[in-house]
Amino acid sequence: MKKKKFLLVAALLFMGHSMTTMARQWTLQECMDYAMENNIQLKQKQIATKSSKEDVLQSQGALFPSLSFSTSQNMNYRPYSEQTINLSGGTMSSSSNAVSYNGSYGLNANWTVWNGGRNQTNVKQSKLTEQQNEFAEQEEANSIQERIAQLYVQILYEAEAIKVSEEVLKASRMQLDRARQMVEVGTLAKVDMVQLESQVAQDELTLVSAKSQQENYKLQLKQLLEIHDDAEFEIIVPTISDDKVLALLPLKDDVYAAALENRPEIKARKLNIESSNLSLKSAKAGYLPTISLNAGIGTSNASAQKTDFGTQIKKNLSGSVGVQVSVPIIDAHQNRTNVRKAKYAQETALLQLQDAEKKLYSSIENYYLDASTSQQKFRYARKNAESMAESYELVSEQFRLGLKNIVELTTGKNNLLQAEQQLLETKYTALLNQALLRFYKGEGVEF
Repeated sequence: MKKKKFLLVAALLFMGHSMTTMARQWTLQECMDYAMENNIQLKQKQIATKSSKEDVLQSQGALFPSLSFSTSQNMNYRPYSEQTINLSGGTMSSSSNAVSYNGSYGLNANWTVWNGGRNQTNVKQSKLTEQQNEFAEQEEANSIQERIAQLYVQILYEAEAIKVSEEVLKASRMQLDRARQMVEVGTLAKVDMVQLESQVAQDELTLVSAKSQQENYKLQLKQLLEIHDDAEFEIIVPTISDDKVLALLPLKDDVYAAALENRPEIKARKLNIESSNLSLKSAKAGYLPTISLNAGIGTSNASAQKTDFGTQIKKNLSGSVGVQVSVPIIDAHQNRTNVRKAKYAQETALLQLQDAEKKLYSSIENYYLDASTSQQKFRYARKNAESMAESYELVSEQFRLGLKNIVELTTGKNNLLQAEQQLLETKYTALLNQALLRFYKGEGVEF
């Protein structure tokens, strides 16, 4: 019984250790969702959006009157002052209190009734800025998702490259074992066996390099996700059929038309044009008068007066109301300069939109060209890899029978490895550019 309990505890401990050491496997969507929650650059954009919301409230507050309360309290010290008092026709000098104080209290209101519409324009501009920050946030999110997709594909590519390298290394070791047997029986020169040993070492180096490259891409992806611990990081490798690689591409013009409607960088540039129009309107308002209303009520008290505090506050109470009109006459060309600079900003905003549209079309055109070219190359690479595999298998069998030398065997293996690498490269290049085309069209990124 004790032995059974011991075995049960040991099994539970082993299972617990295995669960804690097992690396989490991430899908592409999980990577993107995690990055949207934790990426620092994206969080900074989100904070900027929240800050712009406060600017909207502040600009709206400028449409209403302001009200403030002010008070001042002063104390005076006159140690040598004297007060003269009349007594029965004569005079008598006596010392007064050397310390006195007085206070004042005021409630003031001010309201800009009209300033050429600048306050209303500021409200509209602040709302546009808020929207621009929201689009900047979306643009950053899109950039992160594109980068994640690129790294994810690189990891998938290296995963298959590792499998190819392992198979090549396995075959090289088998050939080396066969060569050693042939050397022992005298059917193969030792120098050829040494060349095979060198080839095995080279294949081992290729495998190590592929694994190292994969770990590098994993590290970059972890950093993008803001994961900074030492835990193992693995991704789920999906099964990708050749039909998916050769799937029909969306039309380039359709992708571009959808991107013009959906991409945040285009929307932000359009809002920038609207904002520049409002800036010009605000600059022109500088030529117009400003009308404001002000009102106030105040009172005061002083210790030198004989009446009590409440009576002084009541008797000294006073109020005022007024209208202020400010008309600009000579402003040292300030308004003219503001208007001209606002017009330049308009022109700049239009050029920025044109530049963004041009870059968008260029990106889509490059993705389409790369996807189309990679699909064509994939068809060739698939046939070439199959041919090289058959050729290498035949050469290996002939080498085993002593009909082929080491040079022919090495050449066949190198041709096969090159064909396999070309197949993987075209496969994942096609997949990545297909995914990015769909992403620009407004669809999700998936493989």
